[in-house]
Amino acid sequence: MISDKQKKILAFPYSRYDALICDGAVRSGKTSLMVVAFIDWAMREFSGQRFGICGKTVGSATENMVIPYISRTYAKDRYTIHWRRSQKILEVRRGRRVNYFEVFGGRDESSFTLIQGRTLAGVLLDEVVLMPESFVDQALARCSVEGAKLWFSCNPGHPSHWFKTEWIDKREERNALYLHFEMTDNPSLSDATLKRYRSMYAGVFYDQYVRGLWVIAEGLVYPMFCAADHVVDDIPWQALQRGKWSISVDYGTVNPTSAGLWCLWAGTAYRVCEYYYDSRVPGRARRTDEEHYAALEHLAGDRCIERVIVDPSAASFKETIQRHGRFAVWDADNSVLDGIRLTATLLQAGRIKIHRDCKDCIREFQTYRWDTDAAKDTVIKEDDHAMDDCRYFVATIMEREMRMDGV
Repeated sequence: MISDKQKKILAFPYSRYDALICDGAVRSGKTSLMVVAFIDWAMREFSGQRFGICGKTVGSATENMVIPYISRTYAKDRYTIHWRRSQKILEVRRGRRVNYFEVFGGRDESSFTLIQGRTLAGVLLDEVVLMPESFVDQALARCSVEGAKLWFSCNPGHPSHWFKTEWIDKREERNALYLHFEMTDNPSLSDATLKRYRSMYAGVFYDQYVRGLWVIAEGLVYPMFCAADHVVDDIPWQALQRGKWSISVDYGTVNPTSAGLWCLWAGTAYRVCEYYYDSRVPGRARRTDEEHYAALEHLAGDRCIERVIVDPSAASFKETIQRHGRFAVWDADNSVLDGIRLTATLLQAGRIKIHRDCKDCIREFQTYRWDTDAAKDTVIKEDDHAMDDCRYFVATIMEREMRMDGV
């Protein structure tokens, strides 16, 4: 069963519009049906052509669109499908018709070079709000085949975001069909599932991901943080004995260095203790990499640390850790908004607990704020070093836990 709004996606290729824009809440049923409609349209209208399937990264596009599509009974029964994983090309055949769907990632400003030079008959851009405008412009410029159509899908962001101002607000002059989706537009979601998703988000992420609104992030970044719910006096003995240990580090030379010792057990992350050194405090000298490393050793104690997660830009400190040979060093995932969203989701779910001794982390959770003067969703870069190391841990380690839970 599909909703009336989803039927409009299927009808789009037969309309007078050149582009389709679907925005709104997460899990509202827009992306999965767009992939089906996109490939069906391509196979009806073209043969021997190339198309673009784009996400923030090649990995996210593959996981969110390609793999779910080729797993569908509908796709298997209708087409002969060959997924060339190494080349990131989906080959789709039906009778004598064959088309090629190449997967691209629009992660940063340099990504436009990856799609440059292609000739496409259409492009589907999922998570378009997370892509730089240069990449999107290059993808659209590649659609030079007669009859090409443009397909966009996204969750809302800041109301001044370029995609909203240049595409959604100008949809009539762009000749684009605009469809706004809410969770209730997905008939496959039960009341229990709707309730679960609504309970996962708070603050700006509730407005953007559940209500599907283009709103300004303001106030506290983590309004759901509550000492009564998230600060603990004791760590469960099962976690201390059976959990997996990691350390996350936000390294600073002039700015503070913050490190947290984490124990992950039964889906919950416990920040057991921390190291926080601010050389800006009067009377304190700057510490060398070796001195910070000695503090790291002290933080770890005799525990078996599986990995130390460090800000990717901290080259000298990473080299120091590696030279000592005790810890495996991982570059942190430094995607700020994604990391904040994941952290907020886990706090909302009660899956992050902070020991009372982690005073700097608790202090920053209670004061970390959005920058309302910025033209995009961004935080005030003050007293955020423990917040950064928490985000590194969540985005690098806990993100996998959430994927396993289907979040």
